[in-house]
Amino acid sequence: MGDKANAPVIIIKRKKVIAGGGHHGGAWKVAYADFVTAMMAFFLMMWLLNATTEQQRKGLADYFAPTITVSRVSGGGEGMFGGTNMMSDDALVQDGTGQSGGVPIDGDLVGTQESAAEVAALQEVEALLLGIGGESLVQQEALRHVVTRVTDEGLIIEVFARDDAPLFISESTEPAPVLIELTTMFARTFDLVTNPVAIEGHTRTRPLVIAERPVWDISTGRAETVRRLLEAGGLDSLRIARITGNADRDLARVEALSVRNNRIEIILLRIEN
Repeated sequence: MGDKANAPVIIIKRKKVIAGGGHHGGAWKVAYADFVTAMMAFFLMMWLLNATTEQQRKGLADYFAPTITVSRVSGGGEGMFGGTNMMSDDALVQDGTGQSGGVPIDGDLVGTQESAAEVAALQEVEALLLGIGGESLVQQEALRHVVTRVTDEGLIIEVFARDDAPLFISESTEPAPVLIELTTMFARTFDLVTNPVAIEGHTRTRPLVIAERPVWDISTGRAETVRRLLEAGGLDSLRIARITGNADRDLARVEALSVRNNRIEIILLRIEN
């Protein structure tokens, strides 16, 4: 009995082993990976906003919108930047820009290979204009003033002023450098087709308190300035079909005083058969 009472007490200590690197495990690694992925997506989005034109951003938005199959204002074509194809009956009915059955010719709605080829040529010009911005950062910045669309009338190239970048100097008819650069690019690109060209000038509303509101003279004078710039860039003067000053009668924005209403529309007209 005495020997058992004096025997040493044996204590067994069990050590708990936790795999995965410390008491937090590996959950922090998953959280960190999600954070890095989110930041990468954020910076990619910011880069796209800075590196694309308004037209391209609209096309990207339409591309990723599951409920929008055709853009109402983007250019024609079936590429990444989407748009309305004039030769698609569904698109024409949906947009309200025409009817099914082709393009009116001599009073009849007849779809022809010639009209399809003409639309394809106009869309080629549009695609080339949208792709020019990749040549330099300067041209990319200039194309932020441009949106295009193919309609029954033809390819409409809308050049608009921005809050920090007007097209004309001091509300006059003197062109700003960005407009000179754009018209030079347009004249070079228009050599792809032989369509006649129409030029329309638009201005924002002037306050009613001003004694003289020269919106008609300014819009017409700006359209004339663009005609001279296009011809200086190499456009044949015989292709100019008309020059129109619309003043503030056809606003692009509901806010009549918005700078966005200061714009020029250059139209490659459909060739009448």
